[in-house]
Parts: sequence; C-alpha cells; structure tokens
Amino acid sequence: MPKLLLATSNPGKIREYRLLLDGLGYEMTTLAEEGITKVVTESRNSYEQNARLKAVAYAKLSGLLTLADDSGLEVDALKGDPGIKSARFAGKAATDAHRVSFLLARLDNVPSERRTARFKCVIAIATPEGQCQTCCGECLGIIALEAKGRNGFGYDPVFFLPEKGKTMAELPSKTKNQISHRARASQKARQMLQQLHT
Repeated sequence: MPKLLLATSNPGKIREYRLLLDGLGYEMTTLAEEGITKVVTESRNSYEQNARLKAVAYAKLSGLLTLADDSGLEVDALKGDPGIKSARFAGKAATDAHRVSFLLARLDNVPSERRTARFKCVIAIATPEGQCQTCCGECLGIIALEAKGRNGFGYDPVFFLPEKGKTMAELPSKTKNQISHRARASQKARQMLQQLHT
C-alpha cells in the first residue's frame, strides 16, 4: 500500500484528514511518524502558495507523495483578517482558546449582521519529483458572540452556521466532515489521489 504523508503537526488536522481520506488505498503517515523534524515556514502570501511550498518541500524531503494544506478564517468586519495569519493572529505561542478570545475582543461591539466570515482551505498534493496539484474549499458562516461547543479545534467554537443553528464545534464530527472547508477541499483531493493511485 503506498504511503501518503500528511504534512502537518496539527493533531486536529491529522485526525480529520485520516477520516476524510479513508478508503483510498493509502497508508497515511505523519511527519512525526516519519521522523521529520524540519519545519517549513509558511512564508508566502496566499493559502495556495503556502500549501504548495509545504507539499513540495516535504515530498522532496521524505520521498513520499505528500498532502499539505493552508487554511484560515476570513472575517469581513476585519477586512479579511486573520486570513493566512490565522494560526499566528494572537501571537506565535497562542493556544486555540487565546486565538478565539483575541478574535472576539477585536469584534467587540460589532453587530451580528456584520460578523460574516468564511473558512478557506487549499490542499496541495505533491510527488517527490516536484509535480504539484491544488484544490480548495470554503464554508460560509458568522462569528458568534461567544464560544460554544467542544468538538473541532481552532476557531470552530465561534464559527456559527445559520443553516445548522450551531457553531462548528457543536456539530458531530460526521456532520462537520461533510460541510467544512476542509471537507469540501478533501472531496476534490480524493479524486486527485484516486487518479494518482491508478
């Protein structure tokens, strides 16, 4: 069974990708499992450029087919911030809880109708030879007034989905993995991986 390297150290992403890409005939492995400690910095100016940078670098380093992503939260009232800076928005050492608190503080006194937002995800799949394909997904929502729910990670507790009447973190994993930005990008990634596997 061919290996697919999940090029992230984020345990939440690893858990989701193992579910989202299950049944494709790949043995999914991680940077830690492959003993890779090198950190490829997200130094580019777009999700796609960052995802490509990581996928190509880790594929070359590992000799394995590699999946990397870059994703973020874009809030209209903050002119698209935090965007590609989502993980570093509240500082490099911030926890998910700190990031959520920092975001809510920035939106203090902003009414619900102006708290529209979207999650975006770009997935890049690279071969050790340097070939790289990308696909993307997004999910629309509203930033809630307070954090709710214990599922998910990152900004999920404040990303409210009007059609579900719940935040992303209040949804069961099965539901989230049908509608999230990462789920939508992964549906396209599955097709790309199936083609590479045949």
